[in-house]
Amino acid sequence: MTHPFLDLAPLSAARFASIEDRVARLLSTEQDVVITQGEALLPLEGAIRAAAGPGTTALNVITGPYGQTFGDWLRDCGATVHDLSVPYDTAVTAAQIRAAFAEHPEIDFVSLVHAEAATGNTNPVAGIAEAVREQGALFYLDAVASIGAEPVLPDAWGVDLCVIGAQKALGGPAGVSAVSVSERAWARMAANPRAPRRSYLSLLDWKERWIDGGRKALLHAPAQLEMLALEACLERVETAGLRTVTARHRSAAAATRAGARALGGGLEPYVHKDAEAAPVATTLRAPSGTVAAELVARALATDPALPLAAGGGALAKEMIRVNHYGAHATRDVVGASLTALGAALAEQGLDVDPAAARRAVQEAWGPAAA
Repeated sequence: MTHPFLDLAPLSAARFASIEDRVARLLSTEQDVVITQGEALLPLEGAIRAAAGPGTTALNVITGPYGQTFGDWLRDCGATVHDLSVPYDTAVTAAQIRAAFAEHPEIDFVSLVHAEAATGNTNPVAGIAEAVREQGALFYLDAVASIGAEPVLPDAWGVDLCVIGAQKALGGPAGVSAVSVSERAWARMAANPRAPRRSYLSLLDWKERWIDGGRKALLHAPAQLEMLALEACLERVETAGLRTVTARHRSAAAATRAGARALGGGLEPYVHKDAEAAPVATTLRAPSGTVAAELVARALATDPALPLAAGGGALAKEMIRVNHYGAHATRDVVGASLTALGAALAEQGLDVDPAAARRAVQEAWGPAAA
């Protein structure tokens, strides 16, 4: 008995290359694009270990948990690391980046997360990139959460290593990811004696055996299901139009923030400024005297399919996440999420106005993005 998910023909090198080309078009990049056969942590770690070493002096920007992870990897590689941490309810600024360069002019590597889905903030990459170009540092960007929710333009910005995944705003699979690599990033890797070789983490293996070989022979058997799912995801985004997809995520974020403010009960956006809030997911601060994880559990009891989660670790007490990305970036899902949270708050004896929240969602979303 045949099965469409099991009885698959081998994925050819030509088809693999064609999917890479579609990822390059998604990023509007002329750089090399390598599709990596794993969740985005694979290229995120692989890129750092390839490009950083004992001679590297890195500025590691921390606006959420992934920035902390990148700092750990950089130190493990032997790099000298200067962390720039900002509160999770805000974003880093280009002025702060320039101040760090002035204090440490030897910095030659910058690691940054574009949008932090875990904390709900987004960083102004265009302005930061200008500062990084002035410094001449290699620029490493985690755009896993931002791709599809807001512009990601490695060529225009001068990003040397730009890592994306399809599992959030693009609405695709989690088991495959990609990284765009500039010529100077390849040169940095080639000059790094500690760059992984003959390793699943190795980007240089893909460069030398795949790209330089004319993309004729794959290094190993590709993950067929994930590659086909990525191809379907890209086709869906191309059909809808990337601008339409990003506009839908902007509307979801604006509607969630407006609806939360109108709902009342002490619920408010966690990220203070609208301009610093990520379109991919909205974080909310639980009212005083409540526990975010308990409110989320009560809300999910009414509908387990809602894209609600409590913050991770210590943030589970104060942070609620509305993960309105991919298929969940709709007005109905945003409205249902706030309605469920309103019911959970009402159970705690707090005064909420669900009707006002629904009106605010409708007005903030607007007819064009419906």
